[in-house]
Amino acid sequence: MTTLSAGGTPSPRIKRILIAVDLSSVSARAAAYVRYLAAPGAQVRVVSVAENPRTLLPLGSLTDAALQTARAELLRDASEAAAHAKEAFANGNGAVEADVIELSRHGGYTANALIDAATEWKADLLVVGARQHRGILRWVEGTVSESVTTQTPCSILVVPASYDAEIPEFPRRILFALDGSPASLDAMQFGLQLATPEAHLRAVYVIDRAVRLTDFVPIHVLEDAFIEEGKTALANAAGVFANLSNHVETGLLRTKPTSDDVPHTIVREAERWHADLVVVGTHGRRGLARWFLGSVAARTARIAQTPLLLARPRPDSSA
Repeated sequence: MTTLSAGGTPSPRIKRILIAVDLSSVSARAAAYVRYLAAPGAQVRVVSVAENPRTLLPLGSLTDAALQTARAELLRDASEAAAHAKEAFANGNGAVEADVIELSRHGGYTANALIDAATEWKADLLVVGARQHRGILRWVEGTVSESVTTQTPCSILVVPASYDAEIPEFPRRILFALDGSPASLDAMQFGLQLATPEAHLRAVYVIDRAVRLTDFVPIHVLEDAFIEEGKTALANAAGVFANLSNHVETGLLRTKPTSDDVPHTIVREAERWHADLVVVGTHGRRGLARWFLGSVAARTARIAQTPLLLARPRPDSSA
């Protein structure tokens, strides 16, 4: 796959892709979504986590023999999941590794095991299929999600269970959510690696009219500041788009005055625009409100109906 940079030239930064799987259809769709995204020469590793039966069942409820049987069954399921996912890449661009992590030996929880695997393997991208309320990737919700988005050293691609559209060979419509920070612009550059020349690209900035700082700053002052920051952010995005041959567009969005927030606005726009992929940064800062410190990305992941790329800044980025 040919990827694009701001200058319209290939700029591969996704060289090592780690895919977390289990036996669910959610994992199968996540693997299918990313199957064609690996550029020639990229390394792909599939990893499945075999949970520790001691953490799944009440302490003392199993004899040693029963415990060993349960551990063997969990290991067998994890191995089967890894093997199935590996088969999905059989006709890909290169060799695919498969590995199983046994929590009974590794210790900790699924989230910790995936973070450690991504760190040790020096992954550029961690891919997960997310059931937002249960299952292997239940860490996508709650406070755990925020620790994952801050502790995982690489970008994360989340394919939600609710995404039931036909999976395209490559994302055809990519939505970039900007917050005016260098980190969000860097996330945009990262996401452009997944864009073919035929892809439609849209960059948006959300004006948060439902802010919670009105006891300190008048609402119209904040909104005016957001509008100015948004115009600058979209001008910077237009500069990135300028040398691309893609169909591109930008837009200012607004939250509802009450009972709304930035994540819901991003998700609504993704659905309205029929996005195949949404790209957000995980360590941006949004002007006075600094709304993009990880919590917005995590909350967006919990409600997303569209594959979501949580892109981290480059190690050498000023962000």
